[in-house]
Amino acid sequence: MQKQRIISPSILSADFTNLTREIKRIEAAGVTRLHLDVMDGRFVPNITFGPMIVSAIAGLTRCHLECHLMIKDPSAYFEQFIKAGADTVIFHCEASADIAGDLQQLRDKGVRAGLSLKPDTDPDVLIPYLDLLDYVLVMSVYPGFGGQEFISETLINMRKIVELRAGRPFLIGVDGGVNLQTIRQVYETGIDVAIVGSGFFGAGDLQQRHRDLLNA
Repeated sequence: MQKQRIISPSILSADFTNLTREIKRIEAAGVTRLHLDVMDGRFVPNITFGPMIVSAIAGLTRCHLECHLMIKDPSAYFEQFIKAGADTVIFHCEASADIAGDLQQLRDKGVRAGLSLKPDTDPDVLIPYLDLLDYVLVMSVYPGFGGQEFISETLINMRKIVELRAGRPFLIGVDGGVNLQTIRQVYETGIDVAIVGSGFFGAGDLQQRHRDLLNA
């Protein structure tokens, strides 16, 4: 039996001049999950958007919203993103001074708690927190900019994290350079969620592209 696959399009690659239309296209394609990249210009060398845009997107869709906080001092902003409508909040282990406390804080607030790792971070950093996780996001590019090429060496990290999961119920996602050419390798590691940006929105027919990504 084929493991369930989930495509979570990165809204950063959508046309922000008409978010209402883009959300309708996304939902019509059968998508049930959206990835929101939040960058602060400090943890990563780019700036995207904050809670106000998250709130606007939440008002337009019933999709599960996973907010990927590529920001310093992430816990200081948890409340804002939760109020804005985030269903899953993901922060970077490299940006947190208290990973266990931050994960527990998110769970106590009724949202799903996620932890992300840069490509060069050892997956063993997850070991103390495995029972606090709802989601692990493996970066397959260095965070900060879209359109980067997939780093094939991160497939090793994906396999290691799938092994570490050992039957626990948390999801594992992969973010960066995932497209029709790379997604098969990602699926073969045993992950659940593929974050796709330009590899999704660059298609003329989003419904067909969603099917192609699921069935690659």
